[in-house]
Amino acid sequence: MNNLSSNSIRGLVLDMDGVIWKDTEPIGNLPEIFGTIRKRGIKYVFATNNATKSSEDYVIKLKSLGVEVDISQIINSAMAMGYLLKRYYPQGGPVYVIGESGLKNTLKKAGFYEDDKNPLAVVVGLDRKITYDMLSKATLLIRSGKKFFGTNPDKTYPIPAGLVPGAGAIITTVEVSTDTKPEYAGKPASAMFQMALERLGTIPSETLAVGDRLETDLAGGQMIGMRTAVVLSGVATRESVEKWNPAPDFVAQDLTQLLQMIG
Repeated sequence: MNNLSSNSIRGLVLDMDGVIWKDTEPIGNLPEIFGTIRKRGIKYVFATNNATKSSEDYVIKLKSLGVEVDISQIINSAMAMGYLLKRYYPQGGPVYVIGESGLKNTLKKAGFYEDDKNPLAVVVGLDRKITYDMLSKATLLIRSGKKFFGTNPDKTYPIPAGLVPGAGAIITTVEVSTDTKPEYAGKPASAMFQMALERLGTIPSETLAVGDRLETDLAGGQMIGMRTAVVLSGVATRESVEKWNPAPDFVAQDLTQLLQMIG
């Protein structure tokens, strides 16, 4: 592990599910944790692959847990999806979406509206009311030549009771049904990390990416040149971290212990 002090870390890119909370259950004393971060003068943004909620929803949820943040500190894979779609379709347009209101509303703000007849592309994310008909429609559209986008590859989602199916589980079903790989907007793709650096005003070497998933949070942070920290409060286990190469800069039980390690 690298010996980094808090003086060398100017910004944090924090995952949420499995790091800040599990569903509605906070992980640690969040007001105290973020009070410590602010006292140290470290800037932070939240970057989550969860596209089911809007940035406004996350501001409200954090406030309910005692953490006041500005909407500009929230980045999720729905926002990254709008950013990615704009690169292909600058004028916006119709898309077929499997996803919840957070994804659909965010894409609408970016200029993309729902259409299941003749869309420009198919966008698939987590939808807890998924039906066979929705999967069939997405499959047929992609097989007809429509471009396939996925919000994020997270196959599971942590709740207090354990791990349940995530966006990646649904996206993989469509991938198998179409023999087509999606282009992802969320971590480990670089879009979210680039957005985070712009908002923090930091460079990768002085920014710490913190997450609980090796294949997304850690891999994405490492690819863009950030320092990385894995917390064991979500998906990753100590055994899985020990097998990962290159190793993260820090491994901590949770965010509270991580702050002690970099203090």
